[in-house]
Amino acid sequence: MILPIFKYHPDPIATGAIEKTEENCECCGKSAGFRATSTIFSVHDIQTICPWCIADSSAAEKFSGSFSDSHLLLSDGIDKEIVREVCEGTPSFISWQQERWLSHCNDACEFHGDAKRTDLEGLQNKSLDQFLADEYMTAESWSIILQSYNNSGDTVVYKFKCRVCGEYNFYADFS
Repeated sequence: MILPIFKYHPDPIATGAIEKTEENCECCGKSAGFRATSTIFSVHDIQTICPWCIADSSAAEKFSGSFSDSHLLLSDGIDKEIVREVCEGTPSFISWQQERWLSHCNDACEFHGDAKRTDLEGLQNKSLDQFLADEYMTAESWSIILQSYNNSGDTVVYKFKCRVCGEYNFYADFS
């Protein structure tokens, strides 16, 4: 079965945001073979939502919820329709703290999962300076984190790609 296309999350299987299941979707009632691994932020206790009910925003509508926090995107001035697509029609990801969906060039970025150590070693000059400033880190603390980084420890760095210019952007999350 072909999954829906999520322009802000192009490979949700690879990032772990979508997994196989035999459970029925709590929105459409069907067993589509896949479900989101992250939850919907809602007053309802929902465990299983299929990718199709995310893609068409029917789950967000039915359960009056969202899959991602809109605050950062809205505060970055991103168009409300883009914010709606990311937050109500795109599978999110599981993070230690509250997830943050990054933006760049007046658009939401594509989520590409956990950064690899090689991605982070490639951060240099202005990109590194901006990352450190955004994360309130010193170069010394970053050096210590990078020495033991393995993208499954107490520090995870998430990788996003700008859909306009192709630049990669990152943010760190700590347990």
